Amino acid sequence: MSAKLTKVRKMVSKKASIKPSKKMKKEKSKNSKISVPSRENKNIEFKEILSPSIHLSEDKRQHLATQMKYRLEIGKGKAIYIIGVDDNGQTKGLTDFELEQSMNVLRAIATENAAEITKFEKFVENGKSIAKVLITKVPGKPTKKHIILATAGHVNHGKSTLVACLMTNKPDKDGKAWLFLDVLPHEIERGLSADLHYALYGFKDGEPIRLKNPLDKKERSRVVAEANKLISFVDTVGHEPWLKTTIRGIVGQSIDYGLVVVAADDGPTHITREHLGLMLAMDYPIIICITKIDKVPKKRVEETEHEIDELLKNVGRVPYKIREKSDIHVVIDKLGTIVPLINTSATTLAGYDLLNGLLQALPERKKDVDKPFLMFVDRAYNITGVGTVVSGTVKQGRLKPGTDLIIGPDSAGSFKRVKAKSIEMHYHRLAEANAGLVVGIALRGIKHEAVDRGMILCDSAIKPRAVKSFEADILVLNHPTRIATGYEPIIHNNTIAETVKLTLVNKKYLKSGESGRVRMTFRYRPQFVQEGDRFVFREGKTKGIGTVTKILKYA
Repeated sequence: MSAKLTKVRKMVSKKASIKPSKKMKKEKSKNSKISVPSRENKNIEFKEILSPSIHLSEDKRQHLATQMKYRLEIGKGKAIYIIGVDDNGQTKGLTDFELEQSMNVLRAIATENAAEITKFEKFVENGKSIAKVLITKVPGKPTKKHIILATAGHVNHGKSTLVACLMTNKPDKDGKAWLFLDVLPHEIERGLSADLHYALYGFKDGEPIRLKNPLDKKERSRVVAEANKLISFVDTVGHEPWLKTTIRGIVGQSIDYGLVVVAADDGPTHITREHLGLMLAMDYPIIICITKIDKVPKKRVEETEHEIDELLKNVGRVPYKIREKSDIHVVIDKLGTIVPLINTSATTLAGYDLLNGLLQALPERKKDVDKPFLMFVDRAYNITGVGTVVSGTVKQGRLKPGTDLIIGPDSAGSFKRVKAKSIEMHYHRLAEANAGLVVGIALRGIKHEAVDRGMILCDSAIKPRAVKSFEADILVLNHPTRIATGYEPIIHNNTIAETVKLTLVNKKYLKSGESGRVRMTFRYRPQFVQEGDRFVFREGKTKGIGTVTKILKYA
């Protein structure tokens, strides 16, 4: 045993520069001195230094992940890393910067193994540090109730403000609450949303979990950790030129419920009707919130209510105004046929207690958790220290970190094998992702620029094949003239948005309100579609809806 290492054991620990978790603080308080083993053994690993530029490269990263997996298995879920000593136990020591970088590498590798740093001890001599790090496997947790709710409605009717005020329970006195949805700089300049935004709301034992600052990653992570029931908001775009983005939110995110927002001063507009039609076409139960009731006389609110009543009755839905919490139990089992209507004000928070009660009472809709894992990719990122991360809503099945998956198809119709390194939901690491969760998945084996929206990430048991053409039954909702063979709309199916060429099978043409069977061929690249998929097709505005009935040609 080296004399230097013996001397290190006698040192008194100093406060680490790494901020520990509550669990780490509790364990650290029990230890005033470090106990450094004399050699690597079983679940103990020595590391002289770990550099992100070197050790997070593809080859080195895979080696470290495999090594840690072995140490965790031997240690029954626990591994000890000594940083700042060589393989022979000789003390080398690190600067604060080198130690910080080494810890970043350890965190990344621990995440890939569904583990986390639970204890950290740092000792310093002559300006050089060594550290003892305990890494613990994250236990699986009971599945939480989870609902995905899409908000829609005309621009400036208060969709984002409604969600922000729900999360904070603070009135919007200055008209800036919508900024809490992590909007982009150009959206701030224009004063309106131009992309989908995702927000998280949670209930613990029936009471909402409030956020002081919804932009704080730690607060959002806390909601995921503490809530018994989670509601993910997909906040869509109300401005007409961004209808494509709104359709992506409504069609591509495995939505459970739709929430349509109507401002009391404007009433339902053509955009309200467009968004409501999309949600009804996808067969979502609907909730309607009338906003800005403090800005207009009571008579105008009643006029808006009447306009909405007529609109709903025309599409075969029964409006029901929620006046008190006891009304919630009247409608909760009949959602789909009955549409709850709640009057709200972001300025006074009027009606928010009723909306909270309704959200808390919403039942989970059935999820296909027992089928093989499948997720349609909505976005792809390149995260420093992590690599390629894809996000989307889990359509079916379950996923744990370390699972081998398939991603594709690419423009040639091919699929590629990858590995799921880690899973997060609003900055909270998950031991398992289930159907219905909106998650980010870190992948090994593919660069982010090779990933496109509309691709799938799935279990190999699905045996996916790229489709070039298929047959479908369609209903034309709205068209100024008529649809004939050769018509080329854009189809929206899950997160796929692709031009198709249409061929009528049993009719010469179709007009508004008519249905028929057609063949659809992807114009530019093959996609993954399945029989039974529901889709929307559009040319500018929404033109119709359809269901895939038969796959005709694979790529």
